[in-house]
Amino acid sequence: MHVPARRLAVVPIAALAVLTAVPTQAHAADAALSAKLASVLRDPRVTASRNGTLVVDAASGSDLHIRNSALSLMPASNMKLVTSAASLRTLGASYTFKTEAIARAGKRADGSVPSSVYLKGYGDPTVLDTDLRALAQNLRGRGVTRFTGNLVADASFFDSVRYNPGWSSDDASEYYAPQISGLTMAPNADFDAGTIIVNTYRNGSGTKLTVSPSTATGYVRLVNKVKQGSATSIKASRAAGTNTITVTGTIARTATTGAKKWVTVNRPDLLAAHVFRAELARAGISVAGGTVSGTTPSTSRVIVATDYSPALSTVTRSFLKLSNNAIGEHLIKTMGARSGGAGTTAKGAAYLRSTLTAAKAPLSGVVIQDGSGLSRANRMTPRALTRVLRYAQTQPWSSTYRSALPLAGNPDRMTGGTLRTRMVGTAAANKVSAKTGSLTGVTALSGYAQGADGRQYIFSMLSTYSRTSPRPVEDRVAITLASHRR
Repeated sequence: MHVPARRLAVVPIAALAVLTAVPTQAHAADAALSAKLASVLRDPRVTASRNGTLVVDAASGSDLHIRNSALSLMPASNMKLVTSAASLRTLGASYTFKTEAIARAGKRADGSVPSSVYLKGYGDPTVLDTDLRALAQNLRGRGVTRFTGNLVADASFFDSVRYNPGWSSDDASEYYAPQISGLTMAPNADFDAGTIIVNTYRNGSGTKLTVSPSTATGYVRLVNKVKQGSATSIKASRAAGTNTITVTGTIARTATTGAKKWVTVNRPDLLAAHVFRAELARAGISVAGGTVSGTTPSTSRVIVATDYSPALSTVTRSFLKLSNNAIGEHLIKTMGARSGGAGTTAKGAAYLRSTLTAAKAPLSGVVIQDGSGLSRANRMTPRALTRVLRYAQTQPWSSTYRSALPLAGNPDRMTGGTLRTRMVGTAAANKVSAKTGSLTGVTALSGYAQGADGRQYIFSMLSTYSRTSPRPVEDRVAITLASHRR
């Protein structure tokens, strides 16, 4: 998930002068390549920014080109490179999340269960309405027709800090900044956990709104202020602390399909419980009590139905290809839960640091505020990122990691990912696997490149700018590496 540009970070000119005064160093390992890169990086869009760039030989780890490699900069979504490496190292590529439906009493002859039904999450960001339907059908297959107690939403696997304090409150209804909960669900196979999709349609001379999944109807309140017009332009925002979503704008009078907007929800755990209740009813199971939040007792678990997520290797692909912030935050808290108690971002960050240490990455200048890179308090260096990328090459999960990165110029969404429209038709197309990063005034690209002679490179380029984005120069660096023949 990339964040739309809204707030501009202004970099003092004096600071730029100091930072850009660091000399570019040529290395005997490949002086010709270093000279090419130096020429590319003399671009004014780079020299006017705070930029750190490092290129190393993937096989030996030797530096091939250095420009402020120890400079501590906002990594944006390049933070996901560290989070994904840490989660694969800590949890394992075959790790699966789970969600449980639990009753504390057995079924009576009439199909009733004298118990509440507990929906307990274990941080799974991939739960869909179909998964909750399967849980309900599992219970119905056991002959259950009624629970006499409440439906209890248990999100206690994580702490109760659902919105990262390092994120701007202005982003709270935006799909890329969802609330993070031990119990959650997603509206789609991209695993945009903690959100719903609002659909806008023409309806006669007016408009109508629906939500996906349809079973979320009633959990959110939609305020329709959309009119028909000459073009489609829809906005949706959720009032802070509520589930009131106001939809404004226009839908084209000639539109034949609906317009979609992703919006976060307040209390994703209660949304999951709301949808589960609807799926229980669809399966022919009633719940006598209300829907409440709570904690599942650790004893007397008589009936347990369990849903498992895809393997982490699959989840990592969605995480990196699509730059999915929600997955990153669920991963960091899931790692945090391994040390006991509720998972927190702070405890999870310790696993990211231990991975950096295992990769022999210098920790000076590293600040970890979240797992996705959305926080502007995060800091990383090109040196640290290249060390993580090289470390990943030596691990059992190396192929999972590299193949999950966006592939430059490949038009397939789940192959090219966030690089599918970049470097198209160049030497870098299908030769550069890298993670993009974007915040207002921040751009980043780090990953692997294969040269024209088959030589493998690792590179990282981080930039903070106040005027013109150096992003096109990132592409030129990658193309230079992919086209180089020693």
